[in-house]
Amino acid sequence: MEGDSVLPATGGTAPEVLALAKIVTRLRAEVADLEGVASMAAVVERAKGALMAQTGVSADAAYQLLLDRAEKRRGTLLEECWILLSRIGPRPVPTAPPGAAEPAPASFPGDRPLLGDHGPGGSRALLARLAEELAGARTADDVAELLRALLGEAEDVDAVMIYRAAATGSLELAGHAGVDTALAEQWSHIPPLSRVAALEATIVREGVWLEDPDVDAAAYLLIGDSPERWPSRAWLAVPGSSPRTAVVGFLRSRAGRFDPPTRTLLRRAVRLCGGTLREGREPHGTATLHEDAEAVQSVFDTLPGPVVLLTPLRSEAGDVEDYRIDAAAPDSLDVAGRRGKELVGRRVLETYPTVAGTALWDGYLETLTTGTVYESEPFTYEEVSAGVPRRSVYSVRVSRLGDRLVVSWIRHDTSERESLRLAELQRLGNLGWVGWDLATDEVTWSDQVYAVFDRDPALGPIRIEELVGHLVADDVPRLGAAVERLLGEGRAVDEPFRVGTPKGVRHLRIVAKAQTDADGAPVEVHGFIQDLTELRDAELALVESERANLVQRGMLKAERALGARLQDTLLPLPEQSLDLAGLCVDVAYVPADTGVNVGGDWYSAIELPDKSALFVVGDVAGHGLPAVGTMAQLRFYTKGMTVTGSALPDVLGRLNTLLLHTATDRGSATATMVMGRYRPWDRRLTWVRAGHLPPLLIRGGEAGYLAQPEGCLLGAAFQSSYGQETIDLLPGDHLLFYTDGLVEDPGEDIDVGLGRLAETAVGVLADGRSEMMARTLAALRAGNRDDICVLDIHLPDDP
Repeated sequence: MEGDSVLPATGGTAPEVLALAKIVTRLRAEVADLEGVASMAAVVERAKGALMAQTGVSADAAYQLLLDRAEKRRGTLLEECWILLSRIGPRPVPTAPPGAAEPAPASFPGDRPLLGDHGPGGSRALLARLAEELAGARTADDVAELLRALLGEAEDVDAVMIYRAAATGSLELAGHAGVDTALAEQWSHIPPLSRVAALEATIVREGVWLEDPDVDAAAYLLIGDSPERWPSRAWLAVPGSSPRTAVVGFLRSRAGRFDPPTRTLLRRAVRLCGGTLREGREPHGTATLHEDAEAVQSVFDTLPGPVVLLTPLRSEAGDVEDYRIDAAAPDSLDVAGRRGKELVGRRVLETYPTVAGTALWDGYLETLTTGTVYESEPFTYEEVSAGVPRRSVYSVRVSRLGDRLVVSWIRHDTSERESLRLAELQRLGNLGWVGWDLATDEVTWSDQVYAVFDRDPALGPIRIEELVGHLVADDVPRLGAAVERLLGEGRAVDEPFRVGTPKGVRHLRIVAKAQTDADGAPVEVHGFIQDLTELRDAELALVESERANLVQRGMLKAERALGARLQDTLLPLPEQSLDLAGLCVDVAYVPADTGVNVGGDWYSAIELPDKSALFVVGDVAGHGLPAVGTMAQLRFYTKGMTVTGSALPDVLGRLNTLLLHTATDRGSATATMVMGRYRPWDRRLTWVRAGHLPPLLIRGGEAGYLAQPEGCLLGAAFQSSYGQETIDLLPGDHLLFYTDGLVEDPGEDIDVGLGRLAETAVGVLADGRSEMMARTLAALRAGNRDDICVLDIHLPDDP
């Protein structure tokens, strides 16, 4: 029975309600015990880690090995963990060299001690010894004597008393050690009264610690006539023992408080004893019961399907209250997802809580009483998985084996569910299975194959000999040869082919293999047909896109080559610095490292008829041949208008008008530009700008940017006006005209780039590379994403 299962109610009765109430009470008690389980998680995890280191197995394998050892020893998992940890020994403590400070304790939680040290061997060894000795303890008296013997020296435990709670709420003495017979008889029965520490421990479930005889005597009825014999006492309930709660009392001859390590030790000792006290191991017949269960389990391990062995659990009146699972086949599964041996030791009303009061529960009791085999009619069982209810149909068979029951069940709707999953898989994968019985010549298709062929299922499948009429002619020889290999040689085929359908040509794929008889002759063919039309269309679209990209890239490369040739023609770079009007001019132009288009950066440095010099650096927006064409226009018009004597602001105004009037339907061209005219007779430079970055002046080892005159970029607006500024150059000055590729980086503020350029330029001069200032600055911008154009105008010290 899979998932979180809920059987429908079949009529409530008083025994039903009582049984369910008991289960709810017990489960609530187990929830309260989870806090204690969490505190012991470190013990189990450390034992797993130690076993992994010793044997080299995985964590899951180590856990299963601990379970197997505990089962073989007839103990609990916790007992086995303590036994293992006791054999490892304490971790070595690193010693500090002479004179060095002692190392601080590690702060990693896994390196902290589980308990404080209590005498030789510490608490770990004591708990491990307790776990090992508990394997031979059968009665509560055995447990009490064992606790007194082990804790007597370490914790001065002089006596131990163990009580079990009766249905009336009273306590019955189940075992004791260190208490004389008369006192044990006097306190053998404790009625449900107040002021009894043992009874209070069953309620608070956190332990009652009596540490002051005077105060405790006033608050509780103390066991024994003289409190001085046991000046400190502790009463601890056994976790998870509901509905018959067990309480363990430790009576110490030592006065004073129970320190935290001692409290932890006593709690863990009680938890270790819980398995023995809850199971109520008895010396007579126990070994035989375990041997019988182990024999049945060995048989169940070989069986398919779900099967369990149930042992009835009876009340004091002899009525069956529940059943314990003592063996389970690997395919057995409960509502919580526990499988196989994980179910062993659990109760039926824990694993299948809603079975109480149903016809199946009555069938259990009838088979146990009469020995007749009970076989249920198929019934609906509702599973709740991830909050979604699902109904399944089961049949259960119950038979008696001695005083136990063997229960097996069959799920009837498995094949239907698997069929639905297979159909969904075929739909999602757009494929369907095909079969061909060569002896009867019968062809079978799944529903999805009809969808693949776009064929009405009422027409039936297409026979092999008819398939040729649906194939694209070019695919007939290849698919025919594949079918011949399949039928003649029995070789598997995996071939693509195309068929014509009412909705057009579809690209399909067939994968098939033949099943042969004893002589090797094919008798059946099985396989699947998959529709690859969408995949093929995507592949063709991708190929076409790649072809278009290659063509476009080739055109761009050709355009770049043409633009580069035009650029080289228009902007011939000198092999050495230019001498113009007594100035040394260094020029650098570096195209962008990325992209296939040329940019629109340009420069001009010429001597005018009056022996003055003109310097221009510009940047046309965009790339490619349009940018190169605009750059050529600006360069030629600038030179022509300046040679005829036009003022620099007038030149920018006319260039702005030129770009606005030559705009195309695809948009107007824009450009930035900085232009300067130098007069050697008075060393004065007059300069203008159109949306360009300011020139950089380096004088006396310091760098600064010139104050900018008015002027927006060219081609932006008809009513643009442009101002001009002047500067007198001094011997040793360097004035840089440049484009934005020298300073801009993606995502960086332009002021950062300008500051970096000023600092770098000063450093270049300090290194004695003033004659190649422009080329050095351009070379330092490796991996540039934009074209770089730099003009260094230098007035020598001795012009």
